[in-house]
Amino acid sequence: MDTTLQDPLVGQVLDGRYRVDARIAVGGMATVYRGLDTRLDRVLALKVMHPALAADGSFVERFIREAKSVARLDHPNVVQVFDQGTDGSYVYLAMEYIAGCTLRDVLRERGALQPRAALDILEPVLAALGAAHRAGFVHRDMKPENVLIGDDGRVKVADFGLVRAVDSVTSTTGAVLGTVSYLAPEQIKQGTADPRVDVYACGVVLYEMLTGGKPHQGDSPAQVLYQHLHEDVPAPSATVPGLPFALDELVAAATARTPDVRPHDAVALLARVREARAALTAQQLDALPSQARSAGHDNAQDRTSVIPRALTVPRPLPVDEDDEAAATGAALHRTSRLEAPAALAARRPGRRPRRLVLTVVAAVLLVLGVGGGVWYINSGQFTKVPPLLAKTETQARARLGKAGLDVKAVEHAYSDTVRRGTVISTDPAAGARIRSHDGVTLTVSDGPETVKVPDLKGRPLGAAQGLLKKAGLEPGMVSRAFSEDVTAGSVISTNPDPGTARHAGSAIALVVSKGRPVDVPDVTGEDLDQAKSDLEDAGLKVTVASEQVNSGFDKGQVARQTPAADGKAAEGETVTLTLSKGPEMVEVPDVTGDSVDDAKKALRDAGFQAEEDRGFLGLFGDTVKKQSVEGGEQAPKGSTIKITIR
Repeated sequence: MDTTLQDPLVGQVLDGRYRVDARIAVGGMATVYRGLDTRLDRVLALKVMHPALAADGSFVERFIREAKSVARLDHPNVVQVFDQGTDGSYVYLAMEYIAGCTLRDVLRERGALQPRAALDILEPVLAALGAAHRAGFVHRDMKPENVLIGDDGRVKVADFGLVRAVDSVTSTTGAVLGTVSYLAPEQIKQGTADPRVDVYACGVVLYEMLTGGKPHQGDSPAQVLYQHLHEDVPAPSATVPGLPFALDELVAAATARTPDVRPHDAVALLARVREARAALTAQQLDALPSQARSAGHDNAQDRTSVIPRALTVPRPLPVDEDDEAAATGAALHRTSRLEAPAALAARRPGRRPRRLVLTVVAAVLLVLGVGGGVWYINSGQFTKVPPLLAKTETQARARLGKAGLDVKAVEHAYSDTVRRGTVISTDPAAGARIRSHDGVTLTVSDGPETVKVPDLKGRPLGAAQGLLKKAGLEPGMVSRAFSEDVTAGSVISTNPDPGTARHAGSAIALVVSKGRPVDVPDVTGEDLDQAKSDLEDAGLKVTVASEQVNSGFDKGQVARQTPAADGKAAEGETVTLTLSKGPEMVEVPDVTGDSVDDAKKALRDAGFQAEEDRGFLGLFGDTVKKQSVEGGEQAPKGSTIKITIR
């Protein structure tokens, strides 16, 4: 089942221009779709804000203002913003579409990277951020998910503007916007953000590329945030022995907990990166990260979200109000760093919250009395399948279990839009009514299906196109070239080369042979029979154009040929001959008695060349006494008329 069919936006056209074709990803603030600009026939990415945010007028205003600013940020490593608009309740950005993957995909598949690869990715990221910083922007949500790596190897930074368009700290709630694993300490404590928060996040990303794991990990977001505040990012070499000290220094400088110690912006960090690279040997740059740990992680901590700062800043325990103690206990339980509510209650054995006692009594009565009736009525009845799209199999099983449902079976399918290892669809679908304790079939994504390009050299074009389709690929553009060893009409090569892995459905370009090249002889001016003989002797075929043309050649001779003489043609290719019907005859104007200049102009205007014949007697004359073809007679256009001057 195609999950995009469940999305109400897929298939719609925004603003009468942007057709929404498929969902690519769902983030904490927006959903990204692949779309088509129907005016320009251009594939692009459409980022549509979640309805809850689109309903906030001030947010939309800031979003539009920042989108316009980012659209002016012209840098080869920044995903470009083409347009912004609204359509009903939908607020969207039209952006550059990058065919490829994210850095997160690379880390998930490969784990730790070689230092050279890590720096090759980090440098263009810092170049993009540096351009933004110098233009007055702070990204605020740098993470591997926002680093795009195109199929052509280009590295681009995404999500400029969306994060910047929201205040880092919401004054009404004291919340921090960002992704837990990459927040700088000052974002967590004060909610402030300048270019150094991007520097910090890039240091965390570099650590992750070098080691395959994040520096701070925990069972809850609060534990990770606590570590950002109180623990330095460890040296990458502690996880991957043998990594050069220069890389440890680079990570330490970028992730210093005190902002003033860090490079002041991405440009400064880029300079440090290039200095570190220059200090490393080729062997150090290409060392394999054999001891790196797995890149496995909790997807929930990779999403941009609003994080209550109360989770990260412990407050004094209240000493009076029972309700406040209960609330504080719940908050501390969420932090996993201080005492749980049970411990808090144990500290104060003499006082039991009255509301808590009443609530417990009511709950017991409900379970023993009315609750029993409810259990009896609902037993064997229906519940709804919870939404599981993009959840891991483990998360989906847990959510189904919580809903009182079982996993009937787990199936797998390829998907270009749903992340590998997460749920594509369920049967029954989300929201469907199902009997309690019944089973649900999960379909889990195996990621994009990749296909190896087959070797098609020497195959006739039709057969080669059929083999591509059979392999799950699409025949692409066909170009033709000469070949000494491949017969005409058969494939010389493919682009990409045979054995290259490509996503299923990708188009493969074909180069088809025109055959062995031969020199085309010049047969213009020859009689037709002689021209045919010369061309056939060269291995070419001949056809004669039905239309004849006037030319300087006699009637019946070859006036022109296609391909032209002295060019190259494929053996067996056809040369088209156009025969002459002789020169065009034109009436000669009478210029006798005219001045020399007037006579020459009249002849040129009629299509002739003029030649003067002065002799001795005409050296000083200026009147035409005679012309070689009398006025009123016909002569070949372009021929020369001699005028005698006396």
